[in-house]
Amino acid sequence: MLDFSLSNKETDIIEKYRDFTERWFKPNALKYDKLAEFPWEVVKAAYDEKIMNGPMPEKFGGNGFSLYEGALASEEMGAGCIGIGICIDASTLALTPLFLAANEKQQKKWFGRIVEDKGVAAYCLTEPNAGSDVAGIKSAAIKHGDKYILNGHKRFITNAEVSSFMTVFALTEPDRGARSLTAFVVPSDAPGIEIKPRLQKMGQKASVQNELIFTDVEIPAENKLGEEGHGFLIAMKTFDRTRTGVAALSVGGARSAYEVSRDWAKKRIQFGQPIASQQGVAFMLADMATDVEVARLITHKAAWAYDTQQKGFSLLSAMSKLRASDIAMKVATDAVQVMAGDGYSTDFGIEKIMRDVKLCQIYEGTNQVQRVVISKAILK
Repeated sequence: MLDFSLSNKETDIIEKYRDFTERWFKPNALKYDKLAEFPWEVVKAAYDEKIMNGPMPEKFGGNGFSLYEGALASEEMGAGCIGIGICIDASTLALTPLFLAANEKQQKKWFGRIVEDKGVAAYCLTEPNAGSDVAGIKSAAIKHGDKYILNGHKRFITNAEVSSFMTVFALTEPDRGARSLTAFVVPSDAPGIEIKPRLQKMGQKASVQNELIFTDVEIPAENKLGEEGHGFLIAMKTFDRTRTGVAALSVGGARSAYEVSRDWAKKRIQFGQPIASQQGVAFMLADMATDVEVARLITHKAAWAYDTQQKGFSLLSAMSKLRASDIAMKVATDAVQVMAGDGYSTDFGIEKIMRDVKLCQIYEGTNQVQRVVISKAILK
């Protein structure tokens, strides 16, 4: 018999992250949205209270969360502010290749550095002509003796300008294309790295994204993660884990939009009664509440499938990211509609949620790409 009840540990995770977001995310959400600055004060507090690097091993400064436990945490961060939450989860994205492919010496060095810095890392895969199409990557790291020389161009790199180090994917044998894709750890202050001014965005403004130019950047051979040519596999295994995190952030954003608009509708009086009693609004709220549950269930199933290594966990990861982020966009849009002028204004933060969740449909593989992944899997 299925059991959807939470363990004491899982309940504690929810309470801990919810308490942190109530104290740090929500009071600062509109502030950093307006400033469009990285929320260093929140990140430092997250380190102090062991909120950062949740899925990473405890011996390296994390909490050792399973993917399911991480999803519980990410939902709470998404409910507080997706823009601030992604600053934390994007660092987890960049650390995941180390978790999956680094040897113990590398893990000790780089996890130790980021915890000591109370810093964040950046995941460098996307390029001007290679977003969802990883096979289009052109950045190259050519080996010369005991080092690799990196040249290339990356784009839309989250945390780039504030990162302690970057996980960079580049070709070691360009003639072989993606079959030679390899992952490296590169200190962000290494000579030859040019960080372009941050991208100006519609939403998730607390999170920073940059273009990067690599010109003859020297990478010690010891900074290579795994074997040459294993980069594509490392990248895909990384997304199998982190797409569920995007789904969970989306669930949190959707939940927050629904709850704010529901509570507002119960207080807003028109024609002598709360608008929540009007069937047109009540039915919208009913659909929103149902959709949030649907998004949460598929996200939890995807995380469970990964943790228990069920067949098809990669497919469920793509499904969860697709459905949860699409639902979040619909719920946020409907929340704005329910609240009318108040929803469209900046006073209640609903228009911010709508702007924030839009990006969840785009990064870590657009939802159109998720549909490609899903259709290929089900039609194989």
